[in-house]
Amino acid sequence: MTSAREALVAAAKERILLTDGGWGTQIQDRKLVEADYAGNLGLTHDQKGNNDILALTRADVVTAIGEAYLAAGSDIVSTNTFSANRISQADYGAEHLVAAINHESARLGREAANKYEALDGRRRFIAGAVGPTNKTLSLSPDVNNPGYREIDFDELKDVYLEQVVALAEGGADFILIETIFDTLNAKAGIAAVLEAEAKVGRELPLMISMTLTDLSGRNLSGHTVEAFWYAVRHAKPLTIGLNCSFGAAQLRPHVKVLSEIADALVMVYPNAGLPNELGEYDELPDTTAELVCEWAEHGQVNILGGCCGSTPAHIAAMARAVVGLPARQIPQVPVRTRLAGLEPFTMAA
Repeated sequence: MTSAREALVAAAKERILLTDGGWGTQIQDRKLVEADYAGNLGLTHDQKGNNDILALTRADVVTAIGEAYLAAGSDIVSTNTFSANRISQADYGAEHLVAAINHESARLGREAANKYEALDGRRRFIAGAVGPTNKTLSLSPDVNNPGYREIDFDELKDVYLEQVVALAEGGADFILIETIFDTLNAKAGIAAVLEAEAKVGRELPLMISMTLTDLSGRNLSGHTVEAFWYAVRHAKPLTIGLNCSFGAAQLRPHVKVLSEIADALVMVYPNAGLPNELGEYDELPDTTAELVCEWAEHGQVNILGGCCGSTPAHIAAMARAVVGLPARQIPQVPVRTRLAGLEPFTMAA
C-alpha cells in the first residue's frame, strides 16, 4: 500500500487539497455541560472546557465533527488533541489520561476517514494534532528573572513523546505540530516525533504550522516566517505553513514569502477573519473562501483549511472555490547554507 506521505504528495500534485476547520467553536456550539465532559471517569476537577477529553466521554461529538468536515470536502482531518498533553491536562487533573485521550481521538478519526474513503475511493488522512502547551522554552515568565524557565527542553520533549506515540498507535497518518509561537518548543516536538518513529516502527511525517503574533510576521519567540522555515527545514516536513494568528487578509504577504522559499507542501489555515468585540468570529464562509482562493490562484498553497471560528460550511465553500485550480509547484530552491537567528541568514555561494 502506498504510504501516507506518498499518497498525499501525489494528490497534491493534482489539485489543491483541504484540511479541516476549527474544533473548539464546533464543540462550543453544542452547548455541552460539565457532565458531558466529565463522564464517569471519576475526576475531581471541573472538566467543562476540556475539549480533548470528549474522546473518552462523548465520542459521538468528536465523530460527528470529524465526519462533518469530511462531508464538507476535507482530505485531512486533525485529531481533537490540541491540549492533550501532560502539561495542559494537569489543569484538569487528567494528566494520567493523556495516552488514552490521544489514542482514542486518533482511532475515532481513523474510523471516520476510512468510512468516507469507502464511499468514494478517495483516500482521507488523519493528522495527529499537537499544540504548543502553555509553557515556553524561549521566554521567561518572570520579568525579574529573564533566565528562568518553567520547563526544560528534555522535559517538554518527553511530554510531546507521550502524546505522539499514542496518536501514532491510534492510527494517525501524520503528526501536526501546530500554532507554534515558540520555535524552540517546535524543535522539542520534532525531536519527540523522531524518537516516536523508533518506538512505533514507522515513519511519522511531520506537518509544521507557525502562528504569528503581530502583523510584522513574527512568532512570540521573535522569528520571522523565513527564519522559522530555516530553523525547522532540517526535519524535512511534509508540510510547512501558518495557522490561527489572523484572518486570511492579514496573512497574505506572509503566505507569499513562505511559498517562494519552502521546498515542501504549503498548508495554511487561518481564522475566520478577526474576532469582533465579543470575541466571536463572524466572517462568512464565502468571504473566507474568496480570500484563501487568491493564494491558490497565485500558486502559493497546496492545502487550505480554517482555524478559529471556521466551520464545515467554510471548508465546503473553499472546496467549491478551488475546483479546477492548478496545484502549487514546489520550487527548486538553490542550495545554500541558510541559517536563522531571529532573522534569516543566507551564506554567499
